[in-house]
Amino acid sequence: MRYISTRGQAPALNFEDVLLAGLASDGGLYVPENLPRFTQEEIASWAGLPYHELAFRVMRPFVEGSIADADFKKILEETYGEFAHAAVAPLRQLNSNEWVLELFHGPTLAFKDFALQLLGRLLDHVLAKRNERVVIIGATSGDTGSAAIEGCRRCDNVDIFILHPHQRVSEVQRRQMTTIFGDNIHNIAIEGNFDDCQEMVKASFADQSFLKGTRLVAVNSINWARIMAQIVYYFHAALQLGGPARSVAFSVPTGNFGDIFAGYLARNMGLPVSQLIVATNRNDILHRFMSGNQYVKETLHATLSPSMDIMVSSNFERLLFDLHGRNGGAIAELMANFKQGGGFSVEQDRWTEARKLFDSLAVSDEQTCETIAEVFAATGEVLDPHTAIGVKAARECRRSLDTPMVVLGTAHPVKFPEAVEKAGVGKALELPAHLSDLFSREERCTVLANDLKAVQGFVSQHGNRGKPL
Repeated sequence: MRYISTRGQAPALNFEDVLLAGLASDGGLYVPENLPRFTQEEIASWAGLPYHELAFRVMRPFVEGSIADADFKKILEETYGEFAHAAVAPLRQLNSNEWVLELFHGPTLAFKDFALQLLGRLLDHVLAKRNERVVIIGATSGDTGSAAIEGCRRCDNVDIFILHPHQRVSEVQRRQMTTIFGDNIHNIAIEGNFDDCQEMVKASFADQSFLKGTRLVAVNSINWARIMAQIVYYFHAALQLGGPARSVAFSVPTGNFGDIFAGYLARNMGLPVSQLIVATNRNDILHRFMSGNQYVKETLHATLSPSMDIMVSSNFERLLFDLHGRNGGAIAELMANFKQGGGFSVEQDRWTEARKLFDSLAVSDEQTCETIAEVFAATGEVLDPHTAIGVKAARECRRSLDTPMVVLGTAHPVKFPEAVEKAGVGKALELPAHLSDLFSREERCTVLANDLKAVQGFVSQHGNRGKPL
């Protein structure tokens, strides 16, 4: 399997090199040169497989030639063996033909665990083979950071620096990052918003001279391995609901477009997916594109669903690449114009093509709380605010009541007590046993100004397990 850049000017790489590269050298994102496609009979034969075995079958084509089958099988079994539910990603029915796919049974109680627990093990495997050491710099709007730290903290050849917006993540999210100690773990709170953090990560990839020769690796969803891992649970959900003999629709809470792009890829790999719903909050750049062909930056707002408080959706470039016939030059020009002018529209026929599969909805904080309360009253289930947005969007946008609708349950509600409290749900939420002492643990975090040089200086000073790089 070879991977190419969405901007057309970077060299094609194999999986191992893409894993370590993250962002392409031309500023683009890596995608497979040719997507594997499975027959309906092949997909049907996977029904009933344990999650790690299904994951092997779905992901094997992406790593073939870079990781031996036996090694990959072991990595997957170890990754998903640590999840708290035997089904790994169980479905819970809310309504007639409406389900929540619970993606929060991993170590950090969020869907990011599916990719980041795997990513840490893949990095360890590849770096040990190469006898190489790397630095990870990641930006998080809440869940990526803790999942990345949890996934990489045992890695012998990794120093990890996670940037989060100061005082703009929930307390549980913050503590899940700042209470894990290690000489190779560094939490940085930036006096800015998530987009500021993400821009620093991108700038650091563009010029890595501050690392003095050490390689920089991405854990954000720009890293292809994360998208790859998320494809699996679309197949998993569909197989539980009669797929591939029947099509399935998905509503996906998304800010960075990575999770829903994985669903788009699952469809292109042969899974019958009839509809993908972009469910977002007040920061609605994706909804404005899907509903009106306007991809324009606006002011970022803090909401009750902070993991989606994102104004520039990095992975959207991967979809644009397909919509433009995989023309890297066109994407490079489009993204350069976007950076200069802050917005664009695409040709009508390209937008119409996207709308054949995608619908969207922007949901306010008030509507989010109403949905949490409504679902609790009807079922006794407590939703986190991101999942509630997915449910609201599913109910507003679904095209067919006959098609099973699956809402991706992206996080455990205990991570967002403010939203649950505002919804008036009178159910006490308890942290799982492995996190029961979270609020009494010591925290370790460095607050830095919204300044790229300050951040890069900190990384340079504290890399290599606390020794200057």
